[in-house]
Amino acid sequence: MKTQIGDIAQIQTGVFAKPSGEGDLVYLQSKHFDELGCLQTVLHPDLKSEGIAARHILQVGDVLFAAKGSKNFAAVFEDHNRPAVASTSFFVVKADTDRVLPQYLVWLLNSPAIQLSLKGQAIGTSIPSISKQVLENLEVPLPELWVQEAVLHISNLRNKEMALQKRIELLKEKRIQHLIYNAIK
Repeated sequence: MKTQIGDIAQIQTGVFAKPSGEGDLVYLQSKHFDELGCLQTVLHPDLKSEGIAARHILQVGDVLFAAKGSKNFAAVFEDHNRPAVASTSFFVVKADTDRVLPQYLVWLLNSPAIQLSLKGQAIGTSIPSISKQVLENLEVPLPELWVQEAVLHISNLRNKEMALQKRIELLKEKRIQHLIYNAIK
């Protein structure tokens, strides 16, 4: 079954703020993540919560979608970054967890086919941007929750396999370089 993201989630924009370097909230920005949506740095509270509406405080399981720039990715907000708000670089997608797993939604949004579709609908030339309407109207496959869990399990296994293959190749290269170096000594 296919459905639009707007039918299975609420989407809101991030907060426009200027971090002061101190405060009680973490201000999440695209620069804190790699292109796969993995957090690349330890974050410290750098924004004061005064004037920030409670609805903007991120909850565990919220999906962050980087909609501005050439690096579009999705990531699940996790407990170790609390309390935090997302910058305007992100849409915050609050999934109806009775119908869709946040991690499955992230997997979908990061999939090559969806990325290609979204990039094709981006507007702007210097800083491409995906609109909220485009994201809401994006049609995605929505299997049952147990199938979503299976997809995530298979994806995690594949990622582990690729990491192991990369490690094996690095070890092989190291061994070959060691053998060559010993041969020419």
